[in-house]
Amino acid sequence: MKSFKPKTDWTTFLVSGGFLGLFVIFSFIDLDMVGTWVTESFNWSVKYFGAFWQLLLFAIFVVGIGLAVSSRYGRLKLGKKDKPENSYFRWVSMILCTLLASGGVFWAASEPIQHFISTPPLFAEEGMSPVDKVLPALSTSFMHWGFLAWASLGTLATIVLMYAHYHKGYPLKPRTILYPLFGEKLFGKSVVGSIADIVSIIAVAAGTMGPIGFLGVQIGYGLNYLFDIPNTLTTNIIVIAGLVTIAAISAATGVDKGIQLLSRINVGMVLFLGLVILLVGPGMFIIDSFIGAQAFQLQHFFEMNLYRGDQAWLGWWTIFFWGWFLGYGPMMAIFISKISRGRSIRELIVAVAFIAPLVSNLWFTVVGGTGLFQELEKPGSISEAFNEGGMPATVMAIMEQLPLGFFLAVGFLLVTIVFVATTVDTMSYTVAVTITGSDEPARWMRVFWAIMFGVITTVLLTIGEGSIQAIQNFIVATAVPVSLLLLPPVWTSVKVAKFMYEEHQEEMKEQQEQVKKVS
Repeated sequence: MKSFKPKTDWTTFLVSGGFLGLFVIFSFIDLDMVGTWVTESFNWSVKYFGAFWQLLLFAIFVVGIGLAVSSRYGRLKLGKKDKPENSYFRWVSMILCTLLASGGVFWAASEPIQHFISTPPLFAEEGMSPVDKVLPALSTSFMHWGFLAWASLGTLATIVLMYAHYHKGYPLKPRTILYPLFGEKLFGKSVVGSIADIVSIIAVAAGTMGPIGFLGVQIGYGLNYLFDIPNTLTTNIIVIAGLVTIAAISAATGVDKGIQLLSRINVGMVLFLGLVILLVGPGMFIIDSFIGAQAFQLQHFFEMNLYRGDQAWLGWWTIFFWGWFLGYGPMMAIFISKISRGRSIRELIVAVAFIAPLVSNLWFTVVGGTGLFQELEKPGSISEAFNEGGMPATVMAIMEQLPLGFFLAVGFLLVTIVFVATTVDTMSYTVAVTITGSDEPARWMRVFWAIMFGVITTVLLTIGEGSIQAIQNFIVATAVPVSLLLLPPVWTSVKVAKFMYEEHQEEMKEQQEQVKKVS
């Protein structure tokens, strides 16, 4: 096994950090010009890469299922360990709190109601009753935060990374995903390797700005709604500064302390809030809607995931989400590789591509489904707040309709804070790992990236009314080169699984021969 001494990659650091720094500088010089660049890049990405992304996510999911059910490959242990380093609950909690943190409050409340108000084009029919709109609304949200989304984040690329890192001794970096294609030359002065690392850092920076921006706006609105604190740009900037400070402190303490602790707190708070809403809210409606929407999604699985009809709708919804998650892909694979030693290929794929999406979908039903119930019972109770106050207003309108609404709303504010911190500290850590090549990167490096994420988000928020649109467009545009990086694992993960199986067979033979010698 190779032994690579951790070494800070200053080229990657300077180019990726420099690109983001120039983005900030140009934004201050001419914000309209930057906004135009971002919008044009977004439109180009949606037009030329939308179909590719849909097919790519579908392929990742299908190949993952094939490896999981394989009697030969499914049982293979990852990371050259027979026993996991983390308990199952801690492991799944840390996985869940990365993607679910991005949509746990902002999108879980607002996406179902938006699809309810305006039924997705695939299912839109004249004369639909309000009740008829519930399942398409929820199942579309399930699709966007479901099986394919999660599979793209930490299944096939993770298998390749864990083999290259723990079996071959290569560093945990995005370039290592290409190891089966290019071999050891990737880890010297490789242009391809440097490009892979740089585009992954830029994409995850854009993707991390999403949760900071979306949920920062959510907190600002909530503070105004609950405590009459002015919901201004200044308030939002102060909120983001506070969130980034929490995330930086957590990132500085590392995976085994800060990140793990925040993840457990996060999951505990979500479970508590979900249980309270089930008890005081429309519990049976939530349960029935979850089961019904899940069945509806499975019934229309292929046409929903491969729909190519309304390009404008796809760009705003499905393609935006696919670009967001693909941009996260390499860094999520690094993070999941770090926490998954001792897990089998089957455990990895089941946890990431099935358990996590089901939990995510249930949470969307608890929050968003409660809003749909309230809208059915009292038309306008949620939709009017959504139309007037936008996405940040939705969760507060939902909580207002429930018993203990004020306390539940405060609880959601706290969950939002922890959600953002969890995402930012995780991504700061993985970027620092990429640049240093060490599983324990320097604290200043982790803190630097947490602060950089916050600064760029603040710049985008200064755009004003179009800030959320600008963040979405920037996320999609940066995902284009990363999606090319995540294509090879569709076939190289199978190749790697074969290598691991052959190594396992050789180890078994050696053990048998040793036993024979002893006897």
